[in-house]
Amino acid sequence: MTAVQLIGRIVDPGSFVRWDEPLGAPPQDRDYRAALARARQRSGLDEAVTTGQGLLAGRPVALVASEFAFLGGSIGVATAERITRAVERATAERLPLVALPVSGGTRMQEGAAAFLCMVRVTAAVQAHQAAGLPYLTYLRNPTMGGVFASWGTLGHLVLAEPGARLGFLGPRVYEQLRGEPLPADVQLAETLAARGLLDAVVPQERLREVLRRALDVLSGPPSAAVVPAPPEAAGAADAWDSVRRTRRPDRPGARQLLRQCADGLLPLDGQGALVRALARFDGRPAVVVGQQRQEGDAARPFTAADLRLVRRSARLAEQLGLPLVTLVDTAGAELSAQAELDGIAVEIARCLTTLVALRTPVLAVLLGQGSGGGALALLPADRVLAAEHAWLAPLPPEGASAIVHRDGDHAAELARSQGIGATALAATGLVDTVIAELPDAAEEPAAFCARVGHAIAAALTDLTTTPPPDLLAARARRHRHLGGGDLGGHA
Repeated sequence: MTAVQLIGRIVDPGSFVRWDEPLGAPPQDRDYRAALARARQRSGLDEAVTTGQGLLAGRPVALVASEFAFLGGSIGVATAERITRAVERATAERLPLVALPVSGGTRMQEGAAAFLCMVRVTAAVQAHQAAGLPYLTYLRNPTMGGVFASWGTLGHLVLAEPGARLGFLGPRVYEQLRGEPLPADVQLAETLAARGLLDAVVPQERLREVLRRALDVLSGPPSAAVVPAPPEAAGAADAWDSVRRTRRPDRPGARQLLRQCADGLLPLDGQGALVRALARFDGRPAVVVGQQRQEGDAARPFTAADLRLVRRSARLAEQLGLPLVTLVDTAGAELSAQAELDGIAVEIARCLTTLVALRTPVLAVLLGQGSGGGALALLPADRVLAAEHAWLAPLPPEGASAIVHRDGDHAAELARSQGIGATALAATGLVDTVIAELPDAAEEPAAFCARVGHAIAAALTDLTTTPPPDLLAARARRHRHLGGGDLGGHA
């Protein structure tokens, strides 16, 4: 599909207006001039990129689209200047920007000058994002080299078409330099998505709708409606009974919660136990990241790759000035030799520092199980909601029993004595609101999800109207006193 055809598939009919201006003087090299002339004739364009503005479901957007028929979509100095000017104009006019790269990379005929222009384009993209404006990229087949390593993968959301070859070094060059073929699946979009390097693999026929839903969350005005807080739990539940209830396979998890209580939902690709999405809760937009502890009967531990995507989601929220909602429901982080090699503990620490310092509101929701570092990584927040039977502990009660009593027989006793239940957590200052289960989320999934959704919306309404300096100051005070037990002795 050509650049013009793809733009036409995305924008409202007849709404696209080109921004492209005549380019500079032709190159001196005769063979290169001839190649450019052939490319113009073949593609019907004067360069390897088309830029402009259109309407997407009535919303003004800027677009930058590569044309592979023009010298493989390669980027020369003039191409980079056209892209840079388009990004700068989108920033000046406060427009969200959609980039549609397809490219072999830097134009070899222009060498180092063209290669360095990737810095120019990247700087313009960074300024656009620093202005709080959405930048979405859709990587087409192929997107390689300096394009992939700069503006192609810098989107707040990085989408890709199915089966696209995406990477830094093309397979032919790789084989020439390394003396062996590149494995066929290494640079596939699906492979990169599975490793958390892309946000979603999207067929072209769904691209317009995905972009529309993303922009509805990222740049649409929040609802001004005041959401009433749901009823809180009446009293403290038995901790061991809560632990057993949260292990029910039919208990609603993060994905079911989002499907039932979020409007404008755009799920993003996750990794393993990770759930990521853009969503609105009663009209309040947010970036959501959470844990799906179980699929059917299979428990899903939280991995180092999951935690890296948590930090990516947090950065997205901060760049766009949106609140981050974390959904905590995990039997724990992955426990394996590979997890140690992948740096699971380091990633937990990095998540903690990222959320503690995030310059946008953070709301944590303790849905069910909250075991170990996998739960702790998502809990630094300005406010924490908890389901009535949710719990938080350094280890599952059986593990704590093995440490304290050298057997698993005292799990119930320890669950009740450790203060791991939602009401006890509220007493230590971690939990702000305990959301009722009547009597169990698994027995009333739709009603429970609705209550949680309304609680999220009410909290977001309050947090997003708090001035940022006040928010950060309150967060610092909160974290200083988490766990209670003021021992005194300080001036």
